[in-house]
Amino acid sequence: MKTRHQVFGMDKQFGQNWILLRGLARESAHWGDFVALLQSTFPDAQITLLDLPGTGCFYRETSPITIKAITDRVRRHALDKGFIQQPATILALSLGAMVAWEWIRSYPEDICGAILINTSFADLNPFYQRLRWQSYKDFVALTMTRDVHNRESGILQLVSNRRDQDEQITQAWEKIQNERPISLKNSFRQIIAAASYRPGDNKPQQPVLLLNAQGDRLVAPQCSEAIHKKWNLELRSHPWAGHDLSLDDGAWVALQLKGWVAQKWESMQ
Repeated sequence: MKTRHQVFGMDKQFGQNWILLRGLARESAHWGDFVALLQSTFPDAQITLLDLPGTGCFYRETSPITIKAITDRVRRHALDKGFIQQPATILALSLGAMVAWEWIRSYPEDICGAILINTSFADLNPFYQRLRWQSYKDFVALTMTRDVHNRESGILQLVSNRRDQDEQITQAWEKIQNERPISLKNSFRQIIAAASYRPGDNKPQQPVLLLNAQGDRLVAPQCSEAIHKKWNLELRSHPWAGHDLSLDDGAWVALQLKGWVAQKWESMQ
């Protein structure tokens, strides 16, 4: 008889087949240099970046307004491309982490583990923590800004607490937006999906690691803490980084992933 680990592919695939998902109004290119860092941390692993509908290579599509529908669309693409022939370990940020949770919940055979960064669920935290009230004015102004450079610079100021790479990153993000622009319509449709996501009470059978940043000015760190408390999931906190944790301190994120995967492999022996 197969063990639970074998059923979900953890005996061979845990930490070896990665799928990365970004957050609200962002695409796979926004992972930037972190992808190379992750690959160097897991040199033998397959790393796949997936875009949500309405972003990246799917920027001409209309985003669904529920996390369930977004998840189904992303999963269908992954199936069509053969990315989940072996169970995947998902690393996901913010709205992408809601998609990752829904994927585990709806299609557990696809996933052998997940790392969720700076995310939140509507049934666990009030709206003013899920989008911190201090950021409302800036957030609304940014969504309405037509100048791409100014908008991307403002987004960077909101999601990152590092200032040493501002111009370089702003230019990279401006290029992404010019090449594959996410529409205002799709941004708001993603906001609706995130705001209404209530995953219910079932705890995933697969291991889940939560990462949050104490300096997150977009989503309150208490949101990850609430998920940690409800399902007794491991939570590791960064002391100063902002919402885009992999941008602010990718080396720290990679270190947490390496240690966590090694810990899980050891527990399987």
